Amino acid sequence: MEQPILEMKNIVRTFPGVKALSNVDFTLKKGSVHALMGENGAGKSTLMKCLVGINPPDSGQIILKGKPVVIPNPLIALKSGIAMIYQELNPVLERSVMENIWLGREPMRGKRGVFVDHKAMYENTKTLLADLKLDLDPKQKVKELSVAKMQMIEIAKAISFNADIVIMDEPTSALTNNEVDHLFLMIERLRKRNVSVIYITHKMDEIFRVADEVTVLRDGANVITKPVSEMNINSLITAMVGRELTDMFPKVDCPIGDVRMEVKHLEVPGLVHDVSFDLRRGEILGVSGLVGAGRTEMMEAIFGLRQKSSGEIYIEGQKKNIHTPVDAIKCHIGFLTEDRRQTGIIPVLTVKNNTIIASLGNYTKAKFFLDRRKINKTCSEYKDMLNIRTPSLEAIIQNLSGGNQQKVLVARWLLTNSDILILDEPTRGIDVGAKAEIHSIITKLASEGKSIIMVSSEMPEVIGMSDRVLVVCQGRITAVLDRKDLDQETIMRYATSINNHTA
Repeated sequence: MEQPILEMKNIVRTFPGVKALSNVDFTLKKGSVHALMGENGAGKSTLMKCLVGINPPDSGQIILKGKPVVIPNPLIALKSGIAMIYQELNPVLERSVMENIWLGREPMRGKRGVFVDHKAMYENTKTLLADLKLDLDPKQKVKELSVAKMQMIEIAKAISFNADIVIMDEPTSALTNNEVDHLFLMIERLRKRNVSVIYITHKMDEIFRVADEVTVLRDGANVITKPVSEMNINSLITAMVGRELTDMFPKVDCPIGDVRMEVKHLEVPGLVHDVSFDLRRGEILGVSGLVGAGRTEMMEAIFGLRQKSSGEIYIEGQKKNIHTPVDAIKCHIGFLTEDRRQTGIIPVLTVKNNTIIASLGNYTKAKFFLDRRKINKTCSEYKDMLNIRTPSLEAIIQNLSGGNQQKVLVARWLLTNSDILILDEPTRGIDVGAKAEIHSIITKLASEGKSIIMVSSEMPEVIGMSDRVLVVCQGRITAVLDRKDLDQETIMRYATSINNHTA
């Protein structure tokens, strides 16, 4: 058998109070795509950070191309032929595409090599993008691009290192279906060049499309390593969560009440066009459409995060003037944003402070002092109610898994006494077990009479959880579909053609 390009043996990594990795083994073959799976907090990203030197292991051995190596930092990892595309994008927004790709290793000119050779950088970038079939202008500023295109730039940057191993951590989290197909073609080209890919994702279907082997971690330890051909979705889920998930979409038929909110002729210049719909008590109203269709912009306008040029919002039959999020909160509207890291959590604050921050006014005494006993009691109740897994309420939220961060944000908006909850991509980037828990929470809230608007790019989630679905295309609602009429073909037909306008 051919010698593996990478072996990680008995890797141990601890953080204060947590053993993140416990004697983990991982083997990567040359020219293969190896999926790394597990729930949030299972140790996937930690294992890769051990490999690239961000968090070197406490003990264990890394063998690269048959030789034991020590990788103390990411620069040494790159020089050793290991490149990583991180889940959390961190581009330099004010710089161009080419400057982001070649940052820190710009081609230089002049006798002493002290001047950046912008012409060479442009040509190198143009060649790289053409090879990857990416239609991007090397001179365009990154801040002008969509998140999906920023993701593609990060992928191009990793490939530009001519690495032997490319690690992709949730590379499709912000990509459309067409962009995912393009990424898989890029991976196939890497495979043909004998480049090895470590692929981390929560999207089950991707594993069976792109990977040769799969390793599952659970609670910082190995569970299985098998060829993908020997697995199916059910066996993969069971390995990840340690139990069978018999009902990923625990939708129950709740009584649908009267209209709670009406949106009439909402307009955001260039983004949202003449949108009207209603939302009822106890209803889960799904919002579907392609990335860039205007779904998020529509919700931001309703919540006062984005200025609308016209349109009216009625709650319980009364017209409301919502110009800011404060206005929306006063109308008992909560908004879980699609980007948990950028616009959701406050990373350096505790779980308790992140939970309570939108409703601090309800926890003051003598007008100036916080009632800390009441805050602790309330946060503990919601921690238990939503099954938030955290060492304590004083833990820093950025140290929690994505699913638990998401549940803290749900608790935040429930504490504002929200009757209307707008959930924008509520399960993006979280594992299959946490998804099932979030789905159960959404169903429970609806059964209690809350009104839910759920924006999602995942078709099974939309179909499995919604009472009705608004389909959005180019900033317009092109269809309003009842649950009995929901199927992927119908939704996609209305999501891809503005001419199918029926609502």
